[in-house]
Amino acid sequence: MSWHIGNRAGGTYFFTVRLADAESDALVRCIADLRRAMRHTLNHHPLRIDAIAVLPAVIHTIWTLPADRAGYSNRIGMLKAKFSRSMPMPGHRTPAQIARGEKGIWQRRFWEHRICDQADFDRHRDLVHLSPVHAGLVQKPQDWPHSSVHRDLRRGVQPPDFDPAAFPPRPATRRDLPRDVILQSSRHGQRPGSDSFQRR
Repeated sequence: MSWHIGNRAGGTYFFTVRLADAESDALVRCIADLRRAMRHTLNHHPLRIDAIAVLPAVIHTIWTLPADRAGYSNRIGMLKAKFSRSMPMPGHRTPAQIARGEKGIWQRRFWEHRICDQADFDRHRDLVHLSPVHAGLVQKPQDWPHSSVHRDLRRGVQPPDFDPAAFPPRPATRRDLPRDVILQSSRHGQRPGSDSFQRR
């Protein structure tokens, strides 16, 4: 993906953003810092969060962006940078990370998929809300505290059904969507993105 495409303005997108350490729990352990980073990003570059689930080392979310020049890469980069500044310097960094001024908290790239219609939106919203179940963290979407499924419940939207036969839970140490779901999303237009901020 080119920088230009990665900063495309407007539209509704599904994103997956990961920490560099897949076994980390920093996103939920430091959830207050993540919320402050999100508020900071929203204050500078408004967007609508249609769905979100924060797992220990992964964020799955759907954003609707205004037609401004900032694009989604700038927003994701700002979120990463603000959260990283709240984290202590890790004990080990690669020479490349040191040269770029990075803490190495986040994976440099992220996944994005542009939502094309209501059915596509509903499917990806369900993926977001089911992700803690897929990761083996809880039995039901509403059991996970760091999820917009609770907002949907207050609005009368029922959580998606979980079919164990179709999506067997992974151990809690594998904090991501099942590979077949990721591959299916890739076939429907999901692709890697990048951000332009340096201090991640």
